[in-house]
Amino acid sequence: MQLNLPGRRSWLSVGLRACVLLAALALAACTTTPALQAPARLGLKLAPASLGANISLQQHLTVERNGRIDQLDAAVEIDPQHFNMVGLAFGQRVLSLQYDGQTLQSWRHPMLPSQVRAEDVLEDTQLTLWPLAAIRQALPAGWTIEQHGLQRTLLLQGEPVMVINYSTPTPWDGKVELNNLRYHYRLTIESVSDTAADGPASAAPGVPVVAP
Repeated sequence: MQLNLPGRRSWLSVGLRACVLLAALALAACTTTPALQAPARLGLKLAPASLGANISLQQHLTVERNGRIDQLDAAVEIDPQHFNMVGLAFGQRVLSLQYDGQTLQSWRHPMLPSQVRAEDVLEDTQLTLWPLAAIRQALPAGWTIEQHGLQRTLLLQGEPVMVINYSTPTPWDGKVELNNLRYHYRLTIESVSDTAADGPASAAPGVPVVAP
């Protein structure tokens, strides 16, 4: 599988700039607080095949946390056997993930902080893109997920943990806004499909109108 990455340009001190940006990214770095240890993440890891579609995306990610805004570009490819993601900052690769349903492999920029966890990036992506039924089957006790129109809510013991709003019924088209209430960050994902969903899984449903 070949990821279709954006073109790269030469630039000065990209490593330092990329690491400053990624250090602030809340999509994977929201695992600690200054005074108290934050509660553990959900730990969701769904098999690529459970997406029910083959997709290839170019994404622009915007993360807002503590009054700071950071941005990252990503290329994502998913088929029944593999989930692949490459994150780019200032045109340079700073993070990559490969998941086959059993083993998660990742690479990070040498100066990337350890708080940027591949597991959390995978979790946010799957909570955003995967069908509701597939997520429900994998949730631990006490966790639930609901869907009403274009809004998806993840709850723990009945308390909202994450709210996801979609701009279109198909999760990988248009804009998605993920508001993590537990780790206090907002992630906006703007996706453009390189190719339409294809293969036997092309009939996978998008966001349902109502799913209690």
